[in-house]
Amino acid sequence: METSSTSAIAEALTRAIVEHKLLPGTKLAEQKLADHFGVSRTLVRQALFQLSQNRLVTLAPARGAFVATPSADEARQVFAVRRMLEAEMTRAFVRQVTPKQLKALKNHIAAEKKAMDRNDVGQRTELLGDFHVVMAELMDNHVLAQILGDLISRCALITLMYQSASAAEHSHEEHEAIVAALAARDEALAVRLMQEHLEHVEQGLTFDRDMPTNDLSMALSSVTL
Repeated sequence: METSSTSAIAEALTRAIVEHKLLPGTKLAEQKLADHFGVSRTLVRQALFQLSQNRLVTLAPARGAFVATPSADEARQVFAVRRMLEAEMTRAFVRQVTPKQLKALKNHIAAEKKAMDRNDVGQRTELLGDFHVVMAELMDNHVLAQILGDLISRCALITLMYQSASAAEHSHEEHEAIVAALAARDEALAVRLMQEHLEHVEQGLTFDRDMPTNDLSMALSSVTL
């Protein structure tokens, strides 16, 4: 029961962050959260630890928990590494691509489109990031999938916080173009499209938003378990 409650709190807070009800830098006071959700501080603390593992929350000694605030430098470094890694992944993928792999990627893109149409920001962001991990998994390279998954996790909050709906739509269209190049077995085009895609995602991020001034209770007024 406690594990279930912890997960429910973590999911509720994740939704609040995704929907920009809890903004970067917001202090997540344990007692306020416990009172809001009607649970013990222990369960809240466990949920916050879960979110810190996903890099959605920062735990500061003697200061408490805060919604993470990814820096522009962190974003640039993550995307630099992703460009290097994913260019080679795309090169390897196109050399061994199969109809079954292409079908899996097309199904994933269809799921992206549905999330876009629903304006489901959280699902949209998750699927757009997962596209890259799915490529690694389809290659049956578990080490690559694990490394890439960690990188995607690190930039998930960055895109959640700073990617516009129009930029997300563009990412979806670029995924379609990448899959088309893979299907044509055009290695040079597929690699170029992947590199340009990651560059466009980075360029579409906006880091000049104001820091939040909202009260935690007000931000959580419509958030329930």
